[in-house]
Amino acid sequence: MSTPNASQLASEPEFSIKSILAPLLAVIIGMMMVILDSTVVNVAVPNLQEYFDSSLKTIQWTITGYTLALSAVIPLAGWMTDKFGAKRIFLITIALFTLGSILCALAQTPEQLVLFRIIQGVGGGMVSPIGMAMIFKMAPSNKRGAVMGMLGIPMLLAPAIGPILSGWLIGFASWHWIFLINLPIGIAALIVGNKFLPNLERQKAPALDILGMILAPIAFAMLAFGVSEGGTDWGSTRTLTGLIVGGSALILFIIVELLQKQPLLELRVFRSSDFTRSIILSWISQIALFGSMLMIPLYLQNVRGFSALESGLTTLPMAICSMIFMPISGKLFDKLGARPLALTGLSIITIALFSLSQIGADTPIGLVMIPIGMMGAGMGLSMMPLNTHVLNSAPRRLVSRVTPLTSASQQVVTSFAIAGLTGYFSSQITAHMTETGASSNMLENMSLAFGDTFFLSAGIAVAGVLLSIILRKPKLGDDHEQEEDAPDPAMMMGH
Repeated sequence: MSTPNASQLASEPEFSIKSILAPLLAVIIGMMMVILDSTVVNVAVPNLQEYFDSSLKTIQWTITGYTLALSAVIPLAGWMTDKFGAKRIFLITIALFTLGSILCALAQTPEQLVLFRIIQGVGGGMVSPIGMAMIFKMAPSNKRGAVMGMLGIPMLLAPAIGPILSGWLIGFASWHWIFLINLPIGIAALIVGNKFLPNLERQKAPALDILGMILAPIAFAMLAFGVSEGGTDWGSTRTLTGLIVGGSALILFIIVELLQKQPLLELRVFRSSDFTRSIILSWISQIALFGSMLMIPLYLQNVRGFSALESGLTTLPMAICSMIFMPISGKLFDKLGARPLALTGLSIITIALFSLSQIGADTPIGLVMIPIGMMGAGMGLSMMPLNTHVLNSAPRRLVSRVTPLTSASQQVVTSFAIAGLTGYFSSQITAHMTETGASSNMLENMSLAFGDTFFLSAGIAVAGVLLSIILRKPKLGDDHEQEEDAPDPAMMMGH
């Protein structure tokens, strides 16, 4: 491959973030809509129970079904992108998600709602990995941190806004509007995306990995099912079936993918020690963060008696701080790399979680909101630099295959974190009631159980701090390989 000379480089237009703002906006709108729906339904569960006159276990499948569908289709994103083009698949998945949202609002039975949520998940599962891969490819290596930092805003903002938006819509309208609101957002994403998203040069699609296509959805979906059921009872038949079937399918999937010349998911990237250590650190961060993020609104509503809207507003400092620190971390990443940002961000998260482990039934709300804000600051500093570092650690030609791999694994890890910490929380309530007697104050026992759960999350975050110390920039050889495989940004922009 010929190396461009100095005059060629000088004649190329200098990259400006403004030049990709329009496609970046299209991806952000789509990602934010999908991520919002991962949290808005949680607040609406009691209303859905009442409306459909159904049990909690049935209505919970509106959440579980969505998660299963997300994790099942994510592995197909790389092959679909190579076969049909990133822009086309991105717009189709946005359209399918929007259609699923309309159907959810029109559901007449809980079974219909679960089915339509699965349609939503099938559409939404590919939006984030394809969107991230497109933006990553459009940004030159020296601006990647800043660009991915901007893309990370909806990834942190949407889960924080979800409960607030859901509480407001339910309070002033009805549960139908948590789905209907996606119609104008989806239309906007389609219009902006169709006009501004570039037709990126796509690679020749490999022969479809049939075995991988069958095993991957089974593995990820059944593992997600197993850990979600495990939140209620880790010894139940449903839990064990999900974990055994999912684990067996995962082992077979790994073997099949390593033997394939053109696999569905490129697992050979784990041969890179930089990639492996960074993705493990990313998983640890997610376990500490997303499990505890579920605990905060539960504490506010169950112990403090807050409404859904009030608990959502109380978590607003997390969204504000993550918005402030996310762009800062993107700019610092380009200069410093991921290690100092991950170390600082995870240290702040650890301190915040240790602070939350001391809360009680009468803790002043200000002392609860301060560590919530600290968690947002730590997330803003560490999450996107870690995600960008993971992508930087893989060869450039494999980015479209690495984003589905990381997204699928993150879904399973997040599900495991939520289910595991929920199960631990329930067991701690039982343990404290046993210690203090059946006539003891239930709120006090719940407060102690919340404290124990936050303490466990803080311990997991400490492991992340220690692992971040050994994080390093990708080896020079990997960088050369990435740059050699990188197409010209101007060509990909279509200008």
